[in-house]
This record gives sequence, structure tokens and C-alpha cells, in this order.
Amino acid sequence: MEDTTTLLDSAFWITSGVICLLLVLSGFFSGSETALTAASRGKLRSQADRGSRGAQRALAITEDNERLIGSVLLGNNLVNIMAASLATSLFTSLFGESGVALATLVMTLLVLIFAEVLPKTYAITNAEKAASAVAPIINVVVTVFAPVVSAVRLLVRGVLRLFGVRIDPNSHILAVREEIAGALHLGHSEGVVEKEDRDRILGALDLGDRTVEEIMLHRSNIEMIDASDEPEAILKQCLQSPHTRLPVFREEQENIIGVVHAKDLFRSMYAQVGEAENAAERLKNFDISSVANDPYFVPETTTLDDQMREFLRIRSHFALVVDEYGSLRGLITLEDILEEIVGEIADEFDLPEDLLVKKGDDGHFLVDGAMTIRDLNRAMDWNLPDEEANTIAGLVIHEAQMIPTAGQVFSFHGFRFEVTDREGNRLTGLKIRPL
Repeated sequence: MEDTTTLLDSAFWITSGVICLLLVLSGFFSGSETALTAASRGKLRSQADRGSRGAQRALAITEDNERLIGSVLLGNNLVNIMAASLATSLFTSLFGESGVALATLVMTLLVLIFAEVLPKTYAITNAEKAASAVAPIINVVVTVFAPVVSAVRLLVRGVLRLFGVRIDPNSHILAVREEIAGALHLGHSEGVVEKEDRDRILGALDLGDRTVEEIMLHRSNIEMIDASDEPEAILKQCLQSPHTRLPVFREEQENIIGVVHAKDLFRSMYAQVGEAENAAERLKNFDISSVANDPYFVPETTTLDDQMREFLRIRSHFALVVDEYGSLRGLITLEDILEEIVGEIADEFDLPEDLLVKKGDDGHFLVDGAMTIRDLNRAMDWNLPDEEANTIAGLVIHEAQMIPTAGQVFSFHGFRFEVTDREGNRLTGLKIRPL
């Protein structure tokens, strides 16, 4: 009888010890998964540059997130199932059939508290520190479980393919860009990140996906110099223009022969006229093409990121945009691209922003039809789509499938649009109110 009791006591304590060990392993796997996925790669990179081997291994492991998570989940489920099986066997031998329900209750509480909530809470609080600490051990686990994880990955992809779902084998579970954008939106919603800071960073991230066509000044709004005009008229136009650089055309506006800088024009005219008494006569012989620089043309499909790099490379701030047929579409400047990052850069010649968006007494917003959707979204913190149109007037025309007349009202994308002004085929004024 004593031998049986001793054997029972020994089996009880050994099994209990194994269960506790498995719970510790489960907590380790849970915490490791959270730490490695929540750790900032930027901070890990900084630590790795300072000589931290743990940070270096953490960076290497997280390169393939699917393999990492698969290995950790495999280990976690393995120890959890084993612990639950041992607990069921132990409680059944002690309490009979009721031990199954008791084991389920006890193990659920133990796993929830000590193997899930506690380690994950610590891992989130100290993500980079925990990731560096567990990386060497997890690296071994990933290596050992690699064949099983690869087989599971192939099986999963095969099953998904049966349902028409295809996964890029080279894709990562978490894209850095989407992670940054999501963190910025979350931070702004919680009041941690200011709207201006969010817009600047998102604007910089979007440069590679947006083209010059989306932000260029349309050809209908470009101020040009006619090379056949009298020199006095050209001088007066440059003096009255708010722009420093003006395209020069001959005979027709499609025929751009150069771009003149106001300072070069004034300097050249002064050199030719000087202080002579017959200044008007001498100015008549002035040829503007002699001071105009060669025009710089770019295709409308060029991304903003590429165009900004090109501007910096050739040390130019001004380009004319053409379509695939070589027809003039508009112009773009380096300032236009920078405004997509830092917001509107206004000087003494620009229209105040409140002239483009004004709040009416009835809760509506009076908006200039030429205002771009992106600028309106940034100014009002709205989310109007800009995939089909660049300006707010273009969005209304696209959704209405017609050119509306003044007074027509439309409702789409959660907003009410009323056309207030129309000039020819252009919508120059809109009244907008969120529904």
C-alpha cells in the first residue's frame, strides 16, 4: 500500500512538474511571437549597428515572417496540447471522469494567464529588449521546425489555391510601408501624432505611387509669353506676373521654344537698353529667344519620386508635362512636389487657402472646383477618393457621368455636392457638406 502511495505521489509530482515546464515553454513561445512581430525594425537596426548580436539575429529572423510565425505557432501548439493531455490524464486518475472537466477549466486558466496574457504583456512593453533576448533560441527553433513548416506552408497554399486564392511566395505578412501608415493613422486617432506630422510622412511615402499628372498645373492655367509680342508688352507681362519662370511659345501654344527666367529677361533688357535716351527704339530689337532656356519636357506618367530626383540631378525647378503623343498637358515645379510633403507653400503672390475652402453659415463648405482632391482631403481631413479624378470638379463630373449645370445636387462617397458656378464646361464652384 505504501509503495502504491509513494508511486502515486512520485507520478503526481513528476507530471505536475512537466506540465509547469510546458506552460513555461508555452509562455516563451507566445511572448517571443509578440516581441518579434511588435519590435521596431528601426530600433533593432540601431541596436545592431551598435554591436548587439541579439538584435542582428532578430532582424534576420523577421526577414521571413511567415516562416517565423509558423515555427513559433507549431512549437506553441505542441507544448499546449501536450500540457493539456498530461493534465487530463493526471486529473482523471485523481478524480475519475469528472477530472476531464476540471482539467479543462484549470488548464484554460493557467494557459490564459501564464502562457498568453502575462508573457505577451511583457513582450509588448519591452518589445526590442525581449526580441533580442529570445532571438538566438527562436533561431534554433526555426531551423529545427523548418522542414515541417515548409510542408505546412505548401499544404496551406495548395488548399487556398483550390478556392482561387493565390499567395505570392516572396511576399511578407507585414509590409513596412503599410505598417508605418497604419501606425500613423492610429497615432493620430489617439491624439499622439499631429495631423500635420501624419500628412508630411504619408506624403513622402506616396511619392513613388503618384505621377506628375496628378499634381501638375493644367495647360489651361499656364501663363505663357508669345515670342511675337512687342518687347514692351513682354516686359509688362513679366512685371505683372506672380511667376518667376514663364514658357515662351511661337505662333501656337503647343510650340514651346523655351522658358525664360524673369531675372535673365530684366538683366538682358537692361544690358541692351542701358541709360540711353532712345531706350524705346533700342528695345524694339530685343529678341526674347536669345535669353530663353531650352524647355525641359517630362512624360505625364513619371512618378513624383523619380521627378524630384531628376530635378535635383539636373539642378532645375521647372518642367513641362507632355502626354504620349507629345502634346502639352501642363507644367510641374519642384515646389509642387515638395508641397505634397510639407503642405501648401504660400508666398505673397499666392491665393490664401481660405479663398479655396470657405465654410458657409449653413454648415456647407464652398470649394473652388479646381482644387485638387488631395489638397481638400488634407485641409479638411476627409477621405474623398482620387483614383478617377485629380480635382474636386473632376470627381463630380466622373460620378455624375455628365457636366452638371449650376444648381444640380449629387450625393456620393458620404458627401452632398451642389454645383454653384459653371463657366463653359468647367465647374468653378461647389458647395460640399458631409452627410
